[in-house]
Amino acid sequence: MGKPPTTLRDIAKALGTSIGSVHRALHDNPGVSPLTKDRVLQMARTLGYRPNIAARYLSSKKNLRISVNTLQGTTSFWDEVRTGIREAAGSILLENVEIEFRTYPRLGEGEEEAFEAAIRNQVDGIITFPSRPQVLRSWIRRASRARIPVVCVATDAPGSGRLGIVAIDTLASGSIAADLMGRFLGPREGSIAITVFDMAITEHAEKYAAFESTLKTFYPNLHLLKPIEDHDVEAEGYNKCRRLFEKCPNLAGVYVTTEASIPVLKAARDAKLLERLTIITTDLFPDLVPQIRSGAVAATIYQRPRAQGQIAFRMLHEFLVEGASRSHQVALPPHLVMRGNLDFFLQRQSQESTREKREDQPQQPPGELAGDFA
Repeated sequence: MGKPPTTLRDIAKALGTSIGSVHRALHDNPGVSPLTKDRVLQMARTLGYRPNIAARYLSSKKNLRISVNTLQGTTSFWDEVRTGIREAAGSILLENVEIEFRTYPRLGEGEEEAFEAAIRNQVDGIITFPSRPQVLRSWIRRASRARIPVVCVATDAPGSGRLGIVAIDTLASGSIAADLMGRFLGPREGSIAITVFDMAITEHAEKYAAFESTLKTFYPNLHLLKPIEDHDVEAEGYNKCRRLFEKCPNLAGVYVTTEASIPVLKAARDAKLLERLTIITTDLFPDLVPQIRSGAVAATIYQRPRAQGQIAFRMLHEFLVEGASRSHQVALPPHLVMRGNLDFFLQRQSQESTREKREDQPQQPPGELAGDFA
């Protein structure tokens, strides 16, 4: 097999700049200094970059229309994913990317309708969160037959013919959580609870399997209970956890594999168990910050939602415009946030967000069509 074609990403990486800057320089767009343009053109020649004919056609004749089918969410996770997609779209094709957001309120509600609407509208590509892969497989195959590539984000739909998947490394996440739990609890015996949205979701099943395996291997003194499925309903999560806390007096810790950690914390506090439980959560959002500061949450595993959104869009874009499809599976390493590095992490996030907005500020924001599916 020959060497894969050079892409805008390759040039940007070699120069240590943004893809948006490379795109602007190559297409002689305003706002690029002569020095930057010369550097980009020289690196493009060095790497053997050849503009794709289809890309030039798309750039000059047609808008790219991408449907983003995602969950509304109860915290900022999905907002961050969508923000990452907006940023990536704005930095790559400044004036001719339309993002159609099809946001559904709960797991299993509106996913099929979102796919149907995207296919009916003949979009160029779809980014989706397949919360029910067994149901979404047929829709992803239908999109593929219509020549609409699909990239999954946050969790996978294996065997569906999707173009690619961008997610956190679920096995690493589950293993890290188990190792932390064991180290925090030491030789103490007890039961460990784990909460998930739904075990049918690939991401959550993999986290559970990795967590269980690591506990059995290194901490046999800890017994993992049957997973609590909250189905992304806060009241269900609270009630199930409250009942568990009453029935299991020797409970030592809880691993929350999803963003829905606040109902678990509230149930533990109302049951007067919060101070003696070791709780490890997932992701980072404003309501969780004081819980980490106070020590109620021992650690949280950050899933880098903005990066997931950015990479998912770029993967789709490279396939549609650059003719590249190299990164079918991207598993991002998770970030571990604890009380000691919380402020540093929040400050770094703020600085990176400001820098990205400054470097990749589009001339015109991508078009957005919002759609809700009840």
